[in-house]
Amino acid sequence: MDVEALRTFVAVAETGQFQAAADELGISQQAVSKRIAALERHVGVALLVRTSRGSRPSLDGQVFLPHAKQVLAAVEQAERAVRPGSRPLRVDVLNRRISPAQAVHRFYRSRPGTDLDVVTLDTENAAQATQAVLDGTVDASFRAVPAGQVPAGLSAERLLDTPLDILVGPGHPLADAPRVSPAELVGHRIWIPGIRPGTEWAAFYQALSETFGLSIDALGPHFGDEALMDTLADSASLATLVGSGDRYVWPRNHDLRRIPLHDPTPVYPHVLLFRTGDQHPVLTALRDHLRTTTPPAPHDAWVPDWAGH
Repeated sequence: MDVEALRTFVAVAETGQFQAAADELGISQQAVSKRIAALERHVGVALLVRTSRGSRPSLDGQVFLPHAKQVLAAVEQAERAVRPGSRPLRVDVLNRRISPAQAVHRFYRSRPGTDLDVVTLDTENAAQATQAVLDGTVDASFRAVPAGQVPAGLSAERLLDTPLDILVGPGHPLADAPRVSPAELVGHRIWIPGIRPGTEWAAFYQALSETFGLSIDALGPHFGDEALMDTLADSASLATLVGSGDRYVWPRNHDLRRIPLHDPTPVYPHVLLFRTGDQHPVLTALRDHLRTTTPPAPHDAWVPDWAGH
């Protein structure tokens, strides 16, 4: 059933005149007549009685009119529900401890009451997250994806480069260093439990390892971040890597040391993926916020070749 024909019937029924309905709808009187005729053919009854003084609903038209109004009200409600800004912006931040989640939280604090839905998708890799954005499961996702792997229909903006820190316990040989270069990590075991083959972070750490000759592994079970902190505190040889914007908490007596990397500074290139042309006002505001508040990448930044520069 043609919604515009329904809208035209209601306009004629309420104004009593084809011309008045045409003026109200911004169409010609001939178009009004065609829509009414098509609607009457569709329902199989005459909905209007034409007189020299105008038109009024027939008996069938009187029964039909309230239902037509309900349909139009439902259509309007459906349209309102998906207009840009009418629902929360749904953003995938990958992990609530890491830099994208913290950046989105700072954005929210700068604009209290912003309609946001922050999620962590249960996806295996960037390709699945990309598909979720395409499908509309989420409006945007922070991922590290090569420009050549962004499919048609999506835009990608590299808005958040996160420098890496090394995290060690108090007994580690590098525990008292103010800064550490990747070259100084050679020969030290770097344990990052939870790296899954086929993920963008696995590709990142593989490139980091191959470029600087580092020993990075994910051997053994991953019992969570708290267990990782416990293990680091008790170890004189184990280290891990975390983003400078990542938020981890550990007991004071662990005395863990978070040491910036430099010369060069490896950075994790978070790209914001979103549907091309998406006009959601919160997405626009989030992108503007990240552009203006995110610190520039370090002058000695290193990223994998596939991330671009």
